[in-house]
Amino acid sequence: MADDEPTRAARLLDAQAKAVRLFAEIEERGMVAPGEGERAVSDRSRDLANELFGTDRHWHKRIVRSGPNTLMPYRENPPDRVIGAEDIVFADFGPIFEEYEADFGRTFVLGDDPVKHRLRDDLPEVFAAGKRFFENAPDITGERLHAEVSRQADKAGWELGGRHAGHLVGEFPHEWIDGADTESYITPANDTPLRPSDKAGRRCHWILEIHLADRERGFGGFHEELLTL
Repeated sequence: MADDEPTRAARLLDAQAKAVRLFAEIEERGMVAPGEGERAVSDRSRDLANELFGTDRHWHKRIVRSGPNTLMPYRENPPDRVIGAEDIVFADFGPIFEEYEADFGRTFVLGDDPVKHRLRDDLPEVFAAGKRFFENAPDITGERLHAEVSRQADKAGWELGGRHAGHLVGEFPHEWIDGADTESYITPANDTPLRPSDKAGRRCHWILEIHLADRERGFGGFHEELLTL
């Protein structure tokens, strides 16, 4: 029997809390460091998730990107790169905890570049502004939320990277809305409300992801977490 809505919400929040701890451990252990390869950091993060929580499954490819690779959207697969002493680096992981998906992304800055530090600090601010906009608009569509997130990125002095700003999340493997790719993403092409029910009549839950880019300077950053809880 499927979980009821309070249980689903609690388990999604628990999955995210585990992802928060995983990222805190990655930072505390200094795993994102100059001289480390992106793939090696990703693999050690996978092993750490298994050590901490007994999970070795991820519902999407694990991403660690540094320097110019941080401009690349999710679907790209740039060559493995060694992290530099002055790099900006982001990680995007989707671990599965007790059959519930987490999707969590954070940005790390090595060195003292003030512009990179400002971008990292602006990421959660743009996320928070997008979440407030969502909470205050009961009939909001993917198109409207994407436009607001893009506006907030422009206001902060950055470009919004990637083809979308979030997607559905839930029990693994979560279903798309009626199998529709567009309606399962926060994208300019999605003119449907973000608060429908899924095929089983359950509440749809969303991830909001913020990918900010400074193409002139050649780097970007990333932040994502639950939007609806």
